[in-house]
Amino acid sequence: MKNKKGFIRRFLPYYAPYKGTLILDLLCALLYSLSGLAFPVLVRELLGRFQTAGSVAVSTVLIVGAIMIGVKLIETACRYFMITVGHIMGTRFEADLRRELYGKLMQMPASFYDNNKVGDLMSRVNNDLFDITEFSHHCPEELFIAGVRIVGIFVYLMLINVWLTLIIFATMPLFIALAFLLNGKLEGNFRARRKKVGEINANLEDALSGISVVRSFANEDIEMEKFDRDNKEFVDIKSRSYKMMGLFFSEVTLSTGLMYIITIVAGTLFIAKGIGGLTWVDLMTYVLFVQTLYSSIDTIITYTEQFQTGKSGFNRFAEIIDVPNPLTEPEIPASEVDYGGDIRLENVTFAYNENGRNVLCDLNLTVKSGTSIALVGPSGAGKTTVANLIPRLYDVQSGAVTIGGTSVKEISLGELRRNVGIVQQNIYLFNGTVRENILYGKPGATEQEVIAAAKAAGAHEFIEKLENGYDTYCGERGVRLSGGQKQRISIARLFLKNPPILILDEATSALDNENERLVQRSLRELCKGRTSIVIAHRLTTIRGADKIYVVTEEGIAESGTHAELMTADGLYKTMYTMYEETA
Repeated sequence: MKNKKGFIRRFLPYYAPYKGTLILDLLCALLYSLSGLAFPVLVRELLGRFQTAGSVAVSTVLIVGAIMIGVKLIETACRYFMITVGHIMGTRFEADLRRELYGKLMQMPASFYDNNKVGDLMSRVNNDLFDITEFSHHCPEELFIAGVRIVGIFVYLMLINVWLTLIIFATMPLFIALAFLLNGKLEGNFRARRKKVGEINANLEDALSGISVVRSFANEDIEMEKFDRDNKEFVDIKSRSYKMMGLFFSEVTLSTGLMYIITIVAGTLFIAKGIGGLTWVDLMTYVLFVQTLYSSIDTIITYTEQFQTGKSGFNRFAEIIDVPNPLTEPEIPASEVDYGGDIRLENVTFAYNENGRNVLCDLNLTVKSGTSIALVGPSGAGKTTVANLIPRLYDVQSGAVTIGGTSVKEISLGELRRNVGIVQQNIYLFNGTVRENILYGKPGATEQEVIAAAKAAGAHEFIEKLENGYDTYCGERGVRLSGGQKQRISIARLFLKNPPILILDEATSALDNENERLVQRSLRELCKGRTSIVIAHRLTTIRGADKIYVVTEEGIAESGTHAELMTADGLYKTMYTMYEETA
């Protein structure tokens, strides 16, 4: 119960922007409820007059009929409002949650994505929030309607015959007990169901993203086995919930049948014995109200399931919202930052996991303003980590990273990343046109600026030869373009962004010799006048760097120009000689 209260307290504030609509919706629900109760009352009134007088005037019948039509029109208007305006409110409610969740995901650091599967996150953004539209609208509305009807029926029937009413309502504790029992069992089941859907989506995203690898190893059968296993577990989870629901609704049907039987048997005995002055018209009214009572109880039970569905979805939403973001914005961001100044890493220690090994330990590194440095060394030594710390994709555990004397933690994340450009080995192009992908570097840039950036990157010529030029669709992840073409478009994107600091992380390692030559020419043009950091395994590509750092697990082993390091006859020369022999 404590968790439930916590959930409701957490959920209710999201209604704040729509409280006016919600009040109108509940007002319509109240009128709708009373309209439903009015019909048995009007029928009793009409039949009661007939029973008393032996006949009823035509005018009376017509008046009662007119009132019934008026009540039905009110009921219809209220239902229309609840279905249209209420559902729109629910949709906007869901959209607010989705926007908040998406905004949270946009702010999370790279470490968050290291530990969470994209497919599961997509499931939380889409599937988990989908039911909240129905839940946020229907649950308060339908439960309110059911509650008003149950209370209204009880009060009205008590005015007719106290003892028969108490006998009928004595079965209500059974329904309440069953509802609480269902709540407890379904909550865990729905949580497991949501988790399994997230796992299925994550594995599906993995398999489809790597479909070429699956096919190249002829492992379609293995992927099908994994999918079938997940699918079977999902079926088992849902089957358990349906068995519980089946048992529950069967018991409800039995209990409702007993309610009808009790009403008819007890009511007939009351009439035969003259208890409480009950008449056949009164008994008919009881039977009509028992039907309404049954539908109200059925509504409560139905929305008990929807409550748990919505609650489990909202809880998975809240799990992400509650994840602390270690990359906090500075309270008072630095007003002026010299991005043309030196970049320094001072006594930097960093580990990807809180209890994991240190990738960097007391590292000191300086990149002079306007120069180009290269980081080389064995895999896992921390070269890419150094590059990730400058734009604060991760935060250091100790030490400091500064740009122009200002700590990166004192710079707003948006401004910092707008002034740092990154070219990686695995280029990501969005499923849009070539123009849209280049414009990502500077949204709102002119056509002339886009073309100028493409020319500077050596991309304009091949873009012009594409089927639709700059309006050619790249396909998902740029699948319709070659590796060299994708890389040059990404470089054009950076030319358009025009950042003063540049990081090139294995930017040409996946290219063939011809494409590497073309891309290297574009990169040299891009690096002019900028402070740049180059990470490379192809050592021949960094001979022109102003300074080369050899990074090992123990830290920086050597530093100097290419000529100085070759003369030093150390690790760099060994690596360079081995590379030339295998090239």
